[in-house]
Amino acid sequence: MITETNDLRRCFGAGDPLYEEYHDHEWGVPVHGDAALYERIVLEGAQSGLAWITILRKRENYRAAFAGFVPDAVAEFGDDDVERLMEDAGIVRNRMKINAAITNARAVVGLWEAGTTLDELFWSFAPEPRATPPTSWEGVPSSTPESVALAKALKKAGFVFVGPTTMYAAMLACGLVNVHIEGCVALA
Repeated sequence: MITETNDLRRCFGAGDPLYEEYHDHEWGVPVHGDAALYERIVLEGAQSGLAWITILRKRENYRAAFAGFVPDAVAEFGDDDVERLMEDAGIVRNRMKINAAITNARAVVGLWEAGTTLDELFWSFAPEPRATPPTSWEGVPSSTPESVALAKALKKAGFVFVGPTTMYAAMLACGLVNVHIEGCVALA
């Protein structure tokens, strides 16, 4: 049950216009296309250990820093780019997360070279839709068998920083799973 007092009864994000916009119009909406999915994987990885609103506030900086999340452009990044990104206060300056973004761009290119796409791989792990929404966040797991399998498949394809919990968050964000809480305006 939602306990927020805002008029729209969001299951999260109330009180910050950027967060509300994300909740109302993006989170849980199906995302397709390799660049868009690659962006979400990078941002979910960057969020690890941080509040999601921190990443939302830096999102446009990430888009500029990572060539609009065009995988083949980021796949060409080298050591000079890593150092440039480590100096960029507009993103999370964590060398592991920056290197993961570059490695994952190369993995997307590797999928293309193997004759498939990130979109095909990612969406192949979409579970059956829930019959009813959860009534609280306590009923939402941190990972699922599908997110474990997705993480394993991505790692096999050369991706890094894609554990089951991070991939479940990406699945939620990209609309593979809809867990807006019962009573949320997004379900109306």
